[in-house]
Amino acid sequence: MNTTETELTRSTKSVVSFQIIVSIVVAGLFVFKGPWASFSALYGGIASIVVALLLSQRIKRATEAAQNNLKESMAILYIGAVQRFVLVAVFLVIGIAVIKFDPIAVCAGFALAQVSFVMGSRTKSFNKRGQQF
Repeated sequence: MNTTETELTRSTKSVVSFQIIVSIVVAGLFVFKGPWASFSALYGGIASIVVALLLSQRIKRATEAAQNNLKESMAILYIGAVQRFVLVAVFLVIGIAVIKFDPIAVCAGFALAQVSFVMGSRTKSFNKRGQQF
C-alpha cells in the first residue's frame, strides 16, 4: 500500500466515522417523533455512508488506473458519479415509496450525513497553515 492509498484509507475511515456519528445523532433527535422516524433518519444516513464508501472505492481505482491510462481513470470517475447519483435515487425511492419511511426523516438523515461528509472531507484537504492543497 503506497502513501496515497494509506492516506485515502485513513481519510475515508475518519469521514465515514464522522458520518456514522452524525447519523446516530440525527436518528436520536427523530426518536421524539417516534421510533419509525428514527429508523427513517438512520436509513437516510446509511444511504449517504454507502455513497461515500462507493466514492472512496472509485477514487482508489481511478488512482491506480491513472498510473497507466489517464482516460481510463477519468472514465472510472465519471461512471462512479453516475452510479452514485442512481444509487441515491434508488435508496430514496426504496426508503420512501417501498418501505414507507418518513420522507422528512429520510431526507434529513441523508442531507445531514452528506453535510458531515463534505465537512469531514474538507478538513482533511487543508495543510498545517490552513491553505488548501
